[in-house]
Amino acid sequence: MAFIRRRRLERELYSKERFSLLLLNLEEYYFEQHTANHITNRDCKDERKFRGSLKICSKSIIFEPDDNIQPIIKIPLRDCISIKAPEDNEASNPFTRVEQNTYSNWMLLGKWEMLCKLYIRASCLDKMGDQAAMITAILQSRLARTSFDKNRFQSISETLHMECKAEMVTPLVTNPGHVCVSDANLYFQPLNGYPKPVVQITLQNVRRIYKRRHGLMPLGLEVFCTENDLCSDIYLKFYNCQDRDEVYRLIAKYIENHIAEHTAESYVLQWQRGHISNYQYLLHLNNLADRSCNDLSQYPVFPWIIADYSSSVLDLTKPETFRDLSKPVGALNKERLDRLVTRYQEMPEPKFMYGSHYSSPGYVLFYLVRVAPEYMLCLQNGKFDHADRMFNSIAETWKNCLDGATDFKELIPEFYENDSSFLVNSLKLDLGKRQGGKMVEDVELPPWASGPDDFLQKSQEALESPYVSEHLHEWIDIVFGYKQKGSEAVAAHNVFHPLTYEGGVDLNSIMDPNEKVALLTQILEFGQTPKQLFTTPHPQRKIQKLKSLSRTSSHSISIAESPVSPNEESFEDLTEESITLAWNNIAKLKLDKQYKIHKEAITGIAVTCNGSSVFTTSQDSTLKMFSKDSRTIQRSVSFSNMALSSCLILPGDTTVISSSWDNHIYFYSIAFGRQQDVLLGHDDAVSKICWHDGRLFSASWDSTVKVWHCAPGEILSNKKHHFELLAQLEHDVSVNTIDLNAANTILASGTKEGTISVWDVTTATMLHQLPHHSGTVFHAAFSPDSRHLLSTGEDCCFKVTDVQTGMVVSSVTTEEPQRCFKWDGNTILSGSQSGELLVWDLLGGKVTERIKGHTGAVTSLWMNEQCNNVITGGEDKQIMFWKLQY
Repeated sequence: MAFIRRRRLERELYSKERFSLLLLNLEEYYFEQHTANHITNRDCKDERKFRGSLKICSKSIIFEPDDNIQPIIKIPLRDCISIKAPEDNEASNPFTRVEQNTYSNWMLLGKWEMLCKLYIRASCLDKMGDQAAMITAILQSRLARTSFDKNRFQSISETLHMECKAEMVTPLVTNPGHVCVSDANLYFQPLNGYPKPVVQITLQNVRRIYKRRHGLMPLGLEVFCTENDLCSDIYLKFYNCQDRDEVYRLIAKYIENHIAEHTAESYVLQWQRGHISNYQYLLHLNNLADRSCNDLSQYPVFPWIIADYSSSVLDLTKPETFRDLSKPVGALNKERLDRLVTRYQEMPEPKFMYGSHYSSPGYVLFYLVRVAPEYMLCLQNGKFDHADRMFNSIAETWKNCLDGATDFKELIPEFYENDSSFLVNSLKLDLGKRQGGKMVEDVELPPWASGPDDFLQKSQEALESPYVSEHLHEWIDIVFGYKQKGSEAVAAHNVFHPLTYEGGVDLNSIMDPNEKVALLTQILEFGQTPKQLFTTPHPQRKIQKLKSLSRTSSHSISIAESPVSPNEESFEDLTEESITLAWNNIAKLKLDKQYKIHKEAITGIAVTCNGSSVFTTSQDSTLKMFSKDSRTIQRSVSFSNMALSSCLILPGDTTVISSSWDNHIYFYSIAFGRQQDVLLGHDDAVSKICWHDGRLFSASWDSTVKVWHCAPGEILSNKKHHFELLAQLEHDVSVNTIDLNAANTILASGTKEGTISVWDVTTATMLHQLPHHSGTVFHAAFSPDSRHLLSTGEDCCFKVTDVQTGMVVSSVTTEEPQRCFKWDGNTILSGSQSGELLVWDLLGGKVTERIKGHTGAVTSLWMNEQCNNVITGGEDKQIMFWKLQY
C-alpha cells in the first residue's frame, strides 16, 4: 500500500515538525522562512510576544511558534492590512511589521523583499489568473537568481552533466527548486530547503524511470529505485519537455535492461500465461498509463469486482457474485443509464455522459481519509466532509455507485492489498456524527467478512478468481483500451468530459491566464482518464482447466486438483510432464553427430516415425534420405535443376512431399524409391508446404497460399494423385512461410514484406492482416495451445501475436536475424544467422544460453514430439543431431 507506507515514513522522518506543505492552498508555493515575533495586543498592558518561524508563501504567511502549545497561524495575504518596512527613525530596527489587525501583528527579522513583492504585486490582483501569472513570474525570477549548491555533491570528484529548474511533486503539493544530474547522482534542491536541504538518488540504484504527463502536459518524470513498488523515490515536474527529456536520457544510461522501454503489450503475454497475477498486471497498466501515487488526480485505478455485499458467505463460483466488467460503473444501472443517455443526446457539443469521473483526488481521499486525514483537510479547506457523505460502509458505497446521480467512482489498489488500516479509525479521528446520532468510526464491512483483514483477503481472492481472469480484459478495454475514446466509447456508454482526456485541451495555446488557471484547476480536481494503452480489443486470459506443470513455481499440484489419481496417471499426463521437463532443460542440448550431406544450404528436414530415416531438402535441388543407423546417405533424388524449399512425410511413412522453386510440388514414394506424382501448383516458387488429413497447404512467391484436397493414387496400378483446389488465399506480396495450428483450423502466413496474415481455413477468410515485421518473415509458428503465434524475420525481432485479437503481446529484439525456431509458449530454441542455437526466456526477453553449432546460418530445425531430440540444417551444408543430456 504505497500511499500509506509513504505517510508512515513521513511521520517517522518529520514527526517533530508541525509545519507541512499541506497547510498551503492547492497550487500555492512556499518560498522562504524567517525568524519572527508574533505580538498580540500591541501597546496594551497585556501585550504578549511569541517567538517562532514565519513561512512566506505565495498566497499566505504561516507562523509556527517555537512553543508547541501555541497553534500554527495561517493568514492569507489578502487579509493583511499592511506590510511595512522600518521607518527611517527605526533604521537600526531589523524587523519588518506585518499587521493583520490592531491587536495582532508580526515583527519579521531579516529580508522582507519577497514578502512585499507577493503582497503588493500579486495578492492585490483581483483575478485568479492574473495573480497566478504574477506569482509564476516572481517564482521564475527567484529560481533564475539561484542555482544548485555544488557543495551538496556527495563527492568532490563528481562531474556535473546538467542543471535545470523543476518542481518535486507529492500528493496535492508541488515544491520548486533545482535539479542537478552528475555522473553519479540525481539531486533535487528545494528552493525553500523543505523538508530537507537536498534529495539525493544514486544513479546506480535506479531501476525504472518513466516519463509522465502532469496536468495533461508531458512534463513529468518519475524515478524508482525498486523493481515492483508502486511508490517512486522522486517525481519531478519540469517547466519544459526538453529539460525533462534530457534528464531522462542521462538517467536511462545507467539502467541495465532499461525497464522504461517496456510497453503495455510486453506484459500481456506474462499475464495470459499466468506469470503475473491480475493485481500485478493492473499495477503495470496503471504505471504505463501515467497513474502515480504522487499525483492524486492520476492515482492508480482498480475496478469494483464484487457485487454481493449482503450475503453471509461469498460464493466466488457464481457469476452473479461479480460486477459486470464489460460496462463502466455509470452503465451498471439501466434506469440511471437511460436518463444519462437522454441527457447526452440532448446536450450540445462537446457532449459527455458523466458529469464526474471514476477517479479523482476527492475519491482517493474519500477512501483513505482514516489514514491520511491531513490530505482531506488540505483538499477541503480544513474541513472533513459531512458525516453522511463519508466512507462509512462498503455496501452503502457500492449502492451509491449504482444508484447515485453523480457517483461513478471505481476503487483504488488498497482494496486488493494487505494493509487494512484505511478501513479502521485507529487515529480516533472525529469524523462527525451521522443522521440518527451514530459517530463515524470504522468502515462497516459486508456480512461475509469477519474483519478488515478478512475483507481484503476475500477481495484478493475475488480479483484472482477464474471469473475475473476471464473477464478482466473487458474492463481493460474500457479504462485503458480501445473503448476509452471515439465511437467505441460512445457505444460502450463510456464518455467523460473532454478535459479529462489526454489531448483534450492544449494549455499552451490558451493565452488568457484566468482561463488557463480555471482549466488547470478543473483538470487537477476533476480527475484524469488514463493514457490510452491499447487501440484494439484486449486479449482474454483463459484459465487452464487441465493439470499442468508450471515452470515458474515450485509448488506442486495437490491430489485434489489432479484429474486422475496418483496411481492412474494418464499417458497424456506423462507425455506432458516429459515435454515440460525437456523444455526446462533445453539449454542442456549437446551435439551428438554432424554430417555434411548436401552441396548447398539445407532448406527442410523430415523424419520418419521410428526416427531411423531423415529426409532433407536443399538449394542444391536434391532430396536425400539419410540413415541414422548406418550413418550413410541411402538415397539422393533430383526432381529438377531448381532448389527445393521444404519437405514433409505423410502419415504412414510412405510418401515424402517436397516443394520446389520450379513452381512444382513433388510426391516421392519411399517404398518404391521413385517420384510418384507432381503438382504444378503455382506461378512462382513454392516456399513452404503443410499437410493435414488429406489436405495440402502450399505457400508461394506468387502471393498465394493454396489449399488442395489430395486423393492418393495407387502405386501398383500407376494411378496418379487426384488434386482438387479447395481455396486460394490471396496476398499482396510473396508468401515466405506458413504454419497450421494444432486443430488445423487456423493458418498463419508470413510475407517477404513483413506482414503476418491469420486465416480461418474452414471458411477461407482472413481474420487478421498484421504489419508486424519490416522485411521478410523467416518463420512463424503457433504455440502448443494455439492461442499465440510467434514470428521472426529479417528485422531481428521476435513478435508474439494473440491469435484471437491480433495484438502483439510480446516483442523481443535480437542481435541478429533468427532464421528458424521451436517454442513451447514460454521458451524459444532458435537457429541464428551466425549458426548458434539460442535459448530464449521469452517472458524475460533475454537469451539464457548460447550453443555453438553451424558455421553459417541455421536454416532448418526439426524437433521430435518429446522435445528431447533436435536436428538442424544450415548454410554450411551440414545436418547436426542434438540430444538433451540431463
